[in-house]
Amino acid sequence: MSAKGTRDTSKGTGTGTTEARRGDSGPALAASDPAKIRNVALVGHSGAGKSMLVEALLAATGAITRMGSISEGTTVSDSDPSAIHQQRSVTLSVAPVLVGDIKVNLIDTPGYTDFTGELRAGLRAADAALFVVSAVDGIDGATVALWGECEKVRLPRAVVVSKLDHPRADFSAAVVRCQEAFGESVLPLYLPAEGNTGLTGVLHGTEADDPAPVSDIEEARGPLIEGIIAESEDETLMDRYLGGEELPLAELINDLETAVARGSFFPVMPTSAETGLGLAELMALLTDALPSPLERIAPPMMNLDGSSVKPSECDPTGRLAAEVVRTTVDPFLGRVCLVRVFSGTLREDSSVHIGGRGLADRGHEDHDADERVTHLYSPVGSSLKAVPQCIAGDICAISKLASAETGDTVSSREAPLLIETWNMPEPLMPVAVEGASRSDEDTLAKSIGKVAAADPTLRLERNQDTHQLILWCMGEAHAEVVLDRLRNQGVKLQTVNVITPLRETFASRAAGHGRHVKQSGGHGQFAICDIEVEPLARGEGFEFADRIVGGAIPGTFVASVEKGVRSQMLKGVSAGFPLVDIKVTLVGGKTHSVDSSDAAFQAAGALALREAAANAKIQLLEPVSSVVISVPDDYVGAVMSDLSGRRGRVTGTTAADGEGTEISAEVPDQELLRYAVELRALTAGTGRFRRSFLRHEPLPKQA
Repeated sequence: MSAKGTRDTSKGTGTGTTEARRGDSGPALAASDPAKIRNVALVGHSGAGKSMLVEALLAATGAITRMGSISEGTTVSDSDPSAIHQQRSVTLSVAPVLVGDIKVNLIDTPGYTDFTGELRAGLRAADAALFVVSAVDGIDGATVALWGECEKVRLPRAVVVSKLDHPRADFSAAVVRCQEAFGESVLPLYLPAEGNTGLTGVLHGTEADDPAPVSDIEEARGPLIEGIIAESEDETLMDRYLGGEELPLAELINDLETAVARGSFFPVMPTSAETGLGLAELMALLTDALPSPLERIAPPMMNLDGSSVKPSECDPTGRLAAEVVRTTVDPFLGRVCLVRVFSGTLREDSSVHIGGRGLADRGHEDHDADERVTHLYSPVGSSLKAVPQCIAGDICAISKLASAETGDTVSSREAPLLIETWNMPEPLMPVAVEGASRSDEDTLAKSIGKVAAADPTLRLERNQDTHQLILWCMGEAHAEVVLDRLRNQGVKLQTVNVITPLRETFASRAAGHGRHVKQSGGHGQFAICDIEVEPLARGEGFEFADRIVGGAIPGTFVASVEKGVRSQMLKGVSAGFPLVDIKVTLVGGKTHSVDSSDAAFQAAGALALREAAANAKIQLLEPVSSVVISVPDDYVGAVMSDLSGRRGRVTGTTAADGEGTEISAEVPDQELLRYAVELRALTAGTGRFRRSFLRHEPLPKQA
């Protein structure tokens, strides 16, 4: 596997950060042929070595002058202040390298579960995935689940076993773990030589001064050849192999590359970012075996009116269709959008249509706008190098798009399109924030929109009952990143306890007398009414009845009493929460021929309801949600026991299509405030859940 190189040059620009300065020495990479592009997402659990592998590949190809350090915060991938502080990736980043004449866009994705949204955005921009597995640590459940997601869409994959320079590294054990987690089609192409001095090719023999033991090579070669033959379209290969024929190496490699590109065979590569072990072989795999954008199908698209569009081909001369996969706010360049182009060509100084749909529930209203592309860049982490255009299949950055948000479609103004948004994870951990002062509240309101535009996994809610601003986050680490970004924009804020929006109701019947009589010269105010209040069944809302006899209160003022009662219900009568599920009957009252008015009877109605509440037992109601939890079978017992401790009621369990068990339950919202974090800890990162409001139920005294 080899490739020959050419290099395009163009003037570069940078943001001034450490990694930008290291990356500015090389030219911008502008592809001119989709066949010469590879978009590869590096995925795996946090700490597996993805960012350092990107550093090593950048340094090996001359894209940067030296490798950075995670502990020092100088890696190309991690320029976000939160990433440097937490010493782990919190956003996706793109770093292109030139391998021969092939441009490889390395898409480094976060491994921590809180940043699944960035991971899925990275997979949307990619045509293949590189699973990075540590030779020292195990494989977590989230990585196994991610492999399953890639399997469903037949995304081509390869596995890199990293950190072979570590004293406790064990390549053979890592391969066994990969096969147990990912399946039998995961097989090594190379074995590390004795002392990790080089690699030995399983198919084509020794490439190291001190090769791997012959027994290990022979043991690995048989399954590898059989695996390649099983995926080959040549039905005679198996018979020839079993008959003892020596199969041509070129034929095996060709079938291997075809199987990898189809997503049916998954090679394992041993590497070390620190020593450079396996980097050359890995680059050959990236360019020769992983597919180009021409071999992948673009996501579904539609016209603005919702009518379907013929699937777009990866054609630089075709109809423009691109997607914003990440948005950041640069202090000098303003809003910067990372864009994957699926069809057509993006050019400087061109007019485009920006369209966003389907994220209104996250606080991102549907929007359309025509804008001009003033500058295009090839991104190297946070460093931006100017390029004149970006063709189909490539990834670029656009600055100063005023309306673009993550997930938006970029298309031509003359023929606008909408690309179906990828599956966004649901944020389920609420964090309540408020400004430190009145002026900070105004600053917070302005800044929160910028942060939300860049992060579709963040949902904003201004709760109408508690008047709190709620940030719905993926977990604690995600919340910390969001808060840091707000503070970096100059917002002084503080987090406060999330108030669960309760409801009030009458637990017994009661009567109330409302008297609103005032004389202040001229027309006064006169209204007297008597009501009876009784509780209704849960969920029945409000009912108003008129039992006035003899015309004691005219019909126009009966409606005024109802308005006053409804107004007081919204304010509450005990703890300040809305009053629900009651029937109010107007049974009597008095009017004045001159001083009675609509406003007076509204006030009397409210007073009557408050007096009735003082004479009755008021019951607080708490919201209860329907929850569906998906977990591997090994954790079912622990999850159900935990639900019992949360005052939850399990309503059923079902098999989840061979992927564990789905547990259905009814759980009070108060017990779900931190459930996103606690379920993850309980199930080693493998559990997930969804929720929907069900009803209100009486709040127990002990709660």
